[in-house]
Amino acid sequence: MGAAATRHAAVLQGAGFIVSLLLLWELASALGWLRPHSFPPPSRIAQGAWELAVRGFPEGVRVWTHTLVTLRRIFSGFALAMLAAIPLGLLIGRSPTLDALTNPVITFARSVATLSLLPLVIVWFGTGELSKTLLIAYGCFWVMLSNVIAGVKYVDPVLVRAARTMDTPGREIFTHIVLPAALPRIFAGARTALGVGFMVIVGAEMIGTIEGLGALIMEARTFYRTDVTIVGMMLLGVMGVLFALGMEALERRLLPWHRGLSEVRR
Repeated sequence: MGAAATRHAAVLQGAGFIVSLLLLWELASALGWLRPHSFPPPSRIAQGAWELAVRGFPEGVRVWTHTLVTLRRIFSGFALAMLAAIPLGLLIGRSPTLDALTNPVITFARSVATLSLLPLVIVWFGTGELSKTLLIAYGCFWVMLSNVIAGVKYVDPVLVRAARTMDTPGREIFTHIVLPAALPRIFAGARTALGVGFMVIVGAEMIGTIEGLGALIMEARTFYRTDVTIVGMMLLGVMGVLFALGMEALERRLLPWHRGLSEVRR
């Protein structure tokens, strides 16, 4: 069986498993094993999704608006983090001195929960778009920075020594050996950072806005609309999966040699 057929079979199996879970969920609700108020059945969640698409929640703010606003905020913060973390990580990774100096700061900053900074961000930047973008960028930045530094530091030293024995200029060693060897870990960091962005956005959108999936979840909780809350959660999950798959596809296209090595290792 080819790789494509294997992937298709895995997708079908996953879809079948999800459908089975939904049917069991609906049956458990119909039999009274689950309370509809706390665990609304899939049919009620579907009605909530239809209400979001037609009327909106709050009234007039439809699901498309919530989704697009959340995407814009995540991408703004993610792009800002990438622009700062990648060049800085490449620089630190190439300098043992800088790595030793910055390692305690990076370790400390990564240990601070991003959402714990929410009160400070509101005081410093208000409740507008800037505070949400900066909060997402902060969470993504440290994850990305750590992966870029590690990607550069742990390049196989044999490759670098071989290039130096052939009198290869340092600039070419970096562009033709170090950077390509670090790209797989950089892509892994980008995927992880994007996941962090999806986690942070929920807390960031609970303050000072009625637009966005995080705000939708907050409003639904206030009005005890568990079905709408679950719709918002599901939309975030689906978006996260789609973007993760997109990042993997981009990596396969840009780094076909790494894919081949990975298959050989398996």
